[in-house]
Amino acid sequence: MNSDRMFELAKTLAVAKSRQDVPAALKVLHPDMLLENPAFGTRARGLAENEKVLGRFFAAFPDYNVVLDGHAANDETLVCWGHAQMTMTGDRFGVVPNGARAELPVFIQFAFRDDLIVHERFFFDLSELCAQSGVSTDAVRSRIFGATTARPVAAE
Repeated sequence: MNSDRMFELAKTLAVAKSRQDVPAALKVLHPDMLLENPAFGTRARGLAENEKVLGRFFAAFPDYNVVLDGHAANDETLVCWGHAQMTMTGDRFGVVPNGARAELPVFIQFAFRDDLIVHERFFFDLSELCAQSGVSTDAVRSRIFGATTARPVAAE
């Protein structure tokens, strides 16, 4: 697939997600679609799981908007960069956000199959989202990833 077509699909997905239009987003996704969001520790495979995850995401961030500022590609992969705006709402993360709209740089890696997006890996800085939303990164990470048991390093 050429890079122009890859970017066209990525832009179509970005517009659909910015409208919180899950059915339109699903139209450009391959049935084997894998969506990964390392900041939230989520992985969704297949259209049904992607539909569910996108619905939960838009419930937490109802004004989500993403703008793709640039991209680079080879024969198999497209990488886009830009910024996302979103307001954390509700208590999904176990915290009470301040209601401010965060603006974050984002990087998105895409792979394609059968003229559709088969893999999206969406990167952003969770700490920056939390800072702009007025919540504790540690509290959000604990809610997302569970309690961690860090052992103090013994003094030598």
